[in-house]
Amino acid sequence: MEPSKRPINTLLRSLQQSVIVKLKNNLAYKGRMIRCDNYMNITLEGATEFNNGTLVANYGNVFIRGNNILYIHLNADKLP
Repeated sequence: MEPSKRPINTLLRSLQQSVIVKLKNNLAYKGRMIRCDNYMNITLEGATEFNNGTLVANYGNVFIRGNNILYIHLNADKLP
């Protein structure tokens, strides 16, 4: 696979952008991605937690382990 098409490179290019991170336990977090590493561990700033589309809580910074992530939706601020 070309280095520019690796998933981690796509994430690194999306730093400082709004993302939605869906977890395997059906929770979702929306916030600005400020850090990610090679294990796809992610730190979100200004994160909000959702359960089945319902707002559960507002947080400052949230650290999410990469092995709990189901998918990451980039450019979340462009959603309707």
